[in-house]
Amino acid sequence: MGWFGTAGDGTGDASLHVVSIRRPVDAKAMGAGFVLGGDTVLTCAHVVNAALGRPMLTSRAPGPDEIMVEVHDDDRPSQRYGARVAHWIAPRAHDGGPVRPGDDEWLGDLAVLRVDGPAGGLPAGPRRTAMRVGQDVEACHGSGVEATFALLTVRRLNGSRAYLDGAPTGMAVGPGYSGSPLWCEEEKAVVGLVVAHFMPPVDPGTGAPRPSSTQDLARRSWAAPWQRVEAELRPLGVLDGLAAEPPDEDDHAFLLLVQAIEDIFPSASSRVESAKRLARSCGVTHGSDVTPPTPEEFASFLLTHPRALAALVGNLRRGAPRDADRVLAAGALSRTPLLLSPQEYATLRKHLRDVEADVLARIPEAVRAALPHLAALPGADTAEALLNHLEALPGDGHAGDGEPRVPALLRVMEYVSALSANPVRPHLRFWADSVAQRLGIPRAALGERRSDAQDWVRSLRARTARVRVLVQVTRVGRARHQLRIWCDEGAGLRQISTDSVTSHSASEAAREVLRVLDSLAPPADDERPPLVEVLVDRSGLNLPVDEWTARDPEALVPGVLGVEFPLVVHCPELLRRHGRFLAHWRSRWSRLDSGKTLVVSDSMDREAIYSRLVNQLDTVRVCVDVPPGPRDGIVQTCLALGVPVVVWDRGRDGTSHTVRYTAEIATPELPDGVRDYRAHAKANPPDFPGRPVLAWADADRTVPRLHLTEPQESA
Repeated sequence: MGWFGTAGDGTGDASLHVVSIRRPVDAKAMGAGFVLGGDTVLTCAHVVNAALGRPMLTSRAPGPDEIMVEVHDDDRPSQRYGARVAHWIAPRAHDGGPVRPGDDEWLGDLAVLRVDGPAGGLPAGPRRTAMRVGQDVEACHGSGVEATFALLTVRRLNGSRAYLDGAPTGMAVGPGYSGSPLWCEEEKAVVGLVVAHFMPPVDPGTGAPRPSSTQDLARRSWAAPWQRVEAELRPLGVLDGLAAEPPDEDDHAFLLLVQAIEDIFPSASSRVESAKRLARSCGVTHGSDVTPPTPEEFASFLLTHPRALAALVGNLRRGAPRDADRVLAAGALSRTPLLLSPQEYATLRKHLRDVEADVLARIPEAVRAALPHLAALPGADTAEALLNHLEALPGDGHAGDGEPRVPALLRVMEYVSALSANPVRPHLRFWADSVAQRLGIPRAALGERRSDAQDWVRSLRARTARVRVLVQVTRVGRARHQLRIWCDEGAGLRQISTDSVTSHSASEAAREVLRVLDSLAPPADDERPPLVEVLVDRSGLNLPVDEWTARDPEALVPGVLGVEFPLVVHCPELLRRHGRFLAHWRSRWSRLDSGKTLVVSDSMDREAIYSRLVNQLDTVRVCVDVPPGPRDGIVQTCLALGVPVVVWDRGRDGTSHTVRYTAEIATPELPDGVRDYRAHAKANPPDFPGRPVLAWADADRTVPRLHLTEPQESA
């Protein structure tokens, strides 16, 4: 071990690597997990479901609900902390669908938890390596009791699963072992985690265990090998920086930091005191109280512990601001150091636990407002995963000459604090002030971002988000459709319909959507009808969903969707087809009230549209007034280029009455204006002959993650 140590390194006791996942209501252990690093714990998703009292193989992410984890450490008594899901990889069948009753094997089933642990972080996690056939491994019960260790041998490995047989004596794997790390003593590493056990057969009538037979399967479990776990976690960025390699001696950041340490701490005593203080801040052990770390050891620690450099800068800022700036500048040349010190990160997460649930649900909206030119949000299921992504982003580029830029995370937190109520708001602002001070950011620079956030919140109050119902429509055969339905009443998406298999006629689908709409309770201060947002692939843009009518002999009124409700279409497939235009989409949407409208006539083709729109970010709305032949290609081009509002007529006439009518309607009012047109068309078809379609991609409101098939390229 070097001068800067890490707690828990090198232990051969498998039980010390086990983290207990406990039910918050009674602290009963429901399964196990293990520390990945810093403040993250890995377990099985079904263990989290059990801890929260949900059906074991529920695929829906649990949201912000808190569970309890207990961390075992040979240097201190076991400690219990609150934790939330940061990344959710749901249990799934081999075909990607939900796990069906009776299935005894599945894929996915992983959950990364963010633990509200000590400021210095959790004890260091174990080394991890690939599983192979023939390895002898140990698993432990989720209680973490040392005597529960079970001895197993890896018998077969097929890439996604491993089959293990238990020793004929000692403990047998059973309930409570799921999520346990599989510790290989020979490798001194974790090689996978327990997922399930093949339990003895039961009597189908009574459910009681049958009499044992020599033909019964005995002591066989199956597990997720580490190589499969790594393949699931790597795309999420979970493993990035968890085990940073020591820097190369020729690394530029390393060389600059070595020189800086030599200059800043010229005496042995000053280096010892600073190193000890830094080790305490980062929650690691340290070496001699007399002999200091070498400058090389000091610099290496700053480039391997992701929060060490921020902690050192905080220690230097008040007494030696120029030295702090020097260390910051050198660390910026490496990808390892993170923005926040351990204490700053722990404090932020503490404040976020106090943020109201409806504000947490709006963090993605705050990100888009604070960072309008951010190309895309990460594929994160939780606010915590999104904030961790933001921590790695650079500043916003609005600093004066020589001044440090305001980091993206600080700017976003200003917007979150502006949404929050007392006492959370002043706590978040004080936190942002202290981080900005440590980074040497002028108060005026942060004050400007705070003023921007307040202006944004005032604009939100003037334009409240209306209730909306989202309907994913998938065509299956002639005149049949499958539906998935969500609603968003201002606190985030809530899935209403999980049946994506049953097919419906147009009338049946309309009845299903109206049933959901009838169940909503509109806000008392908002008389607007809910917005119906139809999610389609590119082949479904002209589906006449607005004309679908719920025909029920017992109903007094017919129920035409697009006549009673403002109905728009949204095609996430086209919007995200070319990621380089996502920033254009967000920028255009931010100009919705003042942006320009482009009318496309017969004289413009797809190439001309591309040339016209690619750099004209003040164009927020396109009206397509061309015959059906070239129309669809032009519409799809506009959507792929990030135009948030596109209007056209799905009819077969030439010059569109729809386009002329909507030209007089302000862009933000188009959903209601198009609904008015459809109502007029229902009552008086000769005077309103159009069949309007409004594509509407709101960058301030989230859509669910869809699983769409990739269509063929159109000619």
